[in-house]
Amino acid sequence: MILLKLKEKYDIPIEAEVISPDIFFDKTHTELCGLPLYYGNKEKKLGEVFEVEGEKSDQIYLEGDLSKIKKIGFGMSRGKISIKGNVGLHLGAFMKGGEIFVEGDVDSWVGAEMTGGFIRIKGNAGNRVGGIYRGTTVGMNRGTIIVEGNAGYEVGSFMRRGLIVILGNVGDFTGSYMIAGTIFVFGTLGARTGAGMRRGTIVTFNPVSLLPTFKYDTTYTPDFLRVYFHFLKKQGISIKEEYLKGPYRRYHGDISELGKGEILEFAA
Repeated sequence: MILLKLKEKYDIPIEAEVISPDIFFDKTHTELCGLPLYYGNKEKKLGEVFEVEGEKSDQIYLEGDLSKIKKIGFGMSRGKISIKGNVGLHLGAFMKGGEIFVEGDVDSWVGAEMTGGFIRIKGNAGNRVGGIYRGTTVGMNRGTIIVEGNAGYEVGSFMRRGLIVILGNVGDFTGSYMIAGTIFVFGTLGARTGAGMRRGTIVTFNPVSLLPTFKYDTTYTPDFLRVYFHFLKKQGISIKEEYLKGPYRRYHGDISELGKGEILEFAA
């Protein structure tokens, strides 16, 4: 395992795209310390910013207030990153595989446009969890993100595949322009949920105010939810017995688009 301890707290963001199991797994201690980070418009070495212990491993552990450290795990495809502390923007963006576990809060664009892997956040997350960057049209496309706290707006925006689970509340435009995939929100949803969605599933356990372009279909208990609940229980997430039994109100939409998406609202 490679241990990185932040030497001091920074006020200016640091781009740390090199903190990735794909890069660390074959590097000696000397090579690790010499990896470049970008502090504003200046270059710093990894060994200047972090105390570095270990070498040649795809298991990385970070400690400290990393709220200004960006792009950790950017594009990673293997290994595991464990973080104790808050983390900055773009954590796990473009991730292809491996795992990221955070004991703290994370800024926006967690898992943006990821195509595989597993991310778990013990705290809160910012905006656009599993979403897109401006100018692109495909968000998260496989993989799993679990946020145990709250999340901001545009969760799963333009999502194509994968699973996003938010145990707390979310902001506006959850699942907007969603193409496929599944989003669970155990807390409350913001405004315009599913706006423009073409396909995919959003599951909510609290009343949701829907756009008029969503139409009620039926009330039933979907069998496929049991598969997801079984997976979440294996992750140590408690599921209320009433959620297992249902029923759920099904709405389809957004009929201003393809209209084959669905929102399942627990019918308490």
